[in-house]
Amino acid sequence: MNADQLAVSAPATSPKMDTKPDVAPTLRIRAVMLGERINPSGLELGAPVSSTPAAFRVHAGLVVIFRYGVVVLIGQLPSEEKVLIDSLKPRVTGELSPYEEEIAQAQLCKDENAEAIQPGGPINLTKFSDERLLLIADALAKSTSLARDERRVAAVFDVIEPFARELAEKGRTSRRRKGILQLIGNALLVQQRVAGRVAVAEKPDALWEKPQLDRLYARLEDEYELKERLDTLERKLTVVAETADALTDIIDTQRSLRLEIAVVVLIVIEVVIGCVQIWSGTH
Repeated sequence: MNADQLAVSAPATSPKMDTKPDVAPTLRIRAVMLGERINPSGLELGAPVSSTPAAFRVHAGLVVIFRYGVVVLIGQLPSEEKVLIDSLKPRVTGELSPYEEEIAQAQLCKDENAEAIQPGGPINLTKFSDERLLLIADALAKSTSLARDERRVAAVFDVIEPFARELAEKGRTSRRRKGILQLIGNALLVQQRVAGRVAVAEKPDALWEKPQLDRLYARLEDEYELKERLDTLERKLTVVAETADALTDIIDTQRSLRLEIAVVVLIVIEVVIGCVQIWSGTH
């Protein structure tokens, strides 16, 4: 891919590249999570660049589509981004509102050893090659999806916490069976949506073809803390699963208690009826 072509569309305010000699060409990269899933089958946005993930050369940049609901727009103007997102909406399942998104900047550098990511700064690349941009798209898409999943798990924890506090302080809960079932449903729904949906730990296919770019991807993983965030998310999902099991046990205990009370009441009624019959027979 021609580096100068890509850099033309990088600034958000103007499609012209800064011509000052001391300013390195930059490229805007935006990842947007549109929904739960995106179906890229049969999609033709432009010249194909990759099949897994589906990537196309559009205008002066790239569009990379991930099945788990994220599209990464590279080197596109804001107006072009809107048109592309609108064209993908019919292929989205479980559309989100608002969208989850992250934005990064890639910048050209002269020395290969200078390929690095400054904290809060741009991603330095020796060239805007397809393979490098696909690696950035992969890392940014995973980070965006993780951010959405982290919000979901946090929302479940916000519901579970007062319930757990009530159990700890009073030894019982004022919630009825319906409320407990709703908690279990929320916990299971988050598990189903989050667990295993995004293979964060797996390396992108571009690395199998260009293993020399492994260092770049390792830096991207560190920058977006993909492994650490995944570990934290998995630990929280374990807590959610254990909470769902505990809530199920509470429901089973309540049901067993009601059955025992019903049996005792029936026995008492039978004894009373027997006593009445005996009393009636003696008189």
